[in-house]
Amino acid sequence: MKKYFQFDQLGTTYSREILGGFTTFLAMAYILVVNPLTLTLADVKDLPDALRMDYGAVFVATAISAAVGCFIMGFLAKYPLALAPGLGLNAFFAYTVVLVNGSPWQHALAAVFISGVFFLLLTLTGLREKLINAIPMELKLAVGAGIGLFIAFIGFKNAGIIVSNESTMIGLGNLHDSEVLLAIFGIVITVILMVRGIKGGVFYGMIVTAIVGMIFGLVDLPEKVVSAPPSVSPTFGALFSSFSDPEFYTLSMLSVILTFLFVDFFDNAGTLMAVANQAGLVKDNRLPRAGKALISDSIATIVGSIFGTSTITSYVESSSGVAAGARTGFASIVTGILFLFALFFSPVLSVVTSAVTAPALIIVGVLMVASLGKIAWERFEVAVPSFLTMIMMPLTGSIATGIAVGFIFYPLTMIVKGRAKDVNPIMYIFGLIFLIYLITL
Repeated sequence: MKKYFQFDQLGTTYSREILGGFTTFLAMAYILVVNPLTLTLADVKDLPDALRMDYGAVFVATAISAAVGCFIMGFLAKYPLALAPGLGLNAFFAYTVVLVNGSPWQHALAAVFISGVFFLLLTLTGLREKLINAIPMELKLAVGAGIGLFIAFIGFKNAGIIVSNESTMIGLGNLHDSEVLLAIFGIVITVILMVRGIKGGVFYGMIVTAIVGMIFGLVDLPEKVVSAPPSVSPTFGALFSSFSDPEFYTLSMLSVILTFLFVDFFDNAGTLMAVANQAGLVKDNRLPRAGKALISDSIATIVGSIFGTSTITSYVESSSGVAAGARTGFASIVTGILFLFALFFSPVLSVVTSAVTAPALIIVGVLMVASLGKIAWERFEVAVPSFLTMIMMPLTGSIATGIAVGFIFYPLTMIVKGRAKDVNPIMYIFGLIFLIYLITL
C-alpha cells in the first residue's frame, strides 16, 4: 500500500494520511445535512409532494456518491482530494430546475445523469480540457463567485435574516425571533472558528449551533443515535422514467444539462489545481494524472444521479486535509470510508435545521467569492460580463441565467473593444446557445 501511494517519495505516513482524510471529512461533513435539505426544498412551504424528494433517500445517495468519488479519486488518481454533491449545483438543481422551472426532480436527475455521461466521454477523449481552456479565466472566476453569492443569499433567506419586503423587495428579518437569533449565533461561532484556523470550522460551528438550539428548546432532541440507513428506493433509478416522457426533451432541459456541465467544469478543474498545488503535486504547471482525476467526478456523478442526488464535484475543503498532512489518495479513501460510516448516524442529523445549516451556506459563500480579487476589473470589457455573471445569479435566483448573461456579453464587449480575435470560437457558440435559451424562456 505504501509503495502504491508512494509514501516515501512524498514524505508521508499512514498516520498523516488518516489524519488528513479525517480532517477533510470533518470539514465537508455538513454536506450530509445541507444536500438533503436543499434537494428536498425543506425551507419551501406548501410545495406539492410530487416536487419534493425523499430526505432519507437523498441522505443515502449523498453519502454513497461521495464515497464512490473519494474511492475512485484515491485509488485511480491518487490525489488527496475528496468529492461530494456540489453546493451551488444542488441549489441550481432544487431552486432553479425544480422550483422555478417546475420540472419534476426525476427530470433534473436525468439531466445530471446525461451530464455525467458527457463528462466521462469528454474526459476520455480529451475534449473536456479543451472546453475548459476555451472559457476565459475571468468568467470562470465570476461563475464561482456568483455561485458563492447565490449560496450565501439562500443561507440568509433560510435563516430568516433576509425576508421579502413589498417596498424594497428584500429587507432585514425579525432579529427578535428565536430561530433567527440561533442562526446569527451560528454565524458568529463559525466565523470565530474559521478566523482561528480551526480545521473543520464549518462542521464544528453546526455542531455547536445545534447543541445550543437543543439547550434552548429550538431544536428537537434525536430519538436515537444509530440506526440502519434510510431506504434509497424512493429515488433509486427514478431518473430513467424521464427518458420515456416527451416533456423531458425541451430546449430548457438542454440548457440545464449544459449548465451542469459548465459549472462542474469550472468548479472541479479549479479545485483540483488549487488543492494539488497546495500539496506540491503540480509539476511544471501541469498536473500528472489529471485525466484520471477528472474521471472520478464523472463516474461519481453518474452513480449519484442513479441513487438520487445532484452533480458530484471536488471539494475545496480538501485543502484542510492537505494542511493536516495528506499527500496521497490514501487520505481520500479514508474520507470515503467515513462517509459510508455516516450512513448509520442519520438520526443524529435530524437535529440540523435551517437555522443550523444557514451559517455553513453563508461561510461557504464567503470562501467562494474570494476569486473576485483575481479578475481584472480595470478592463471594462472584462468587468462587465464578469459582473453580470456574478450578480445575475442571486438576483434572478438562477445560476443558469447568470452564466447565460455573462457568456452573451463577453463576446459582445470583446468585439466592440476590437479584440474579437482574442475570443475562442467556442465562446461564440456558447454565446449563441445561451442567447437562444434566454429568448425562448
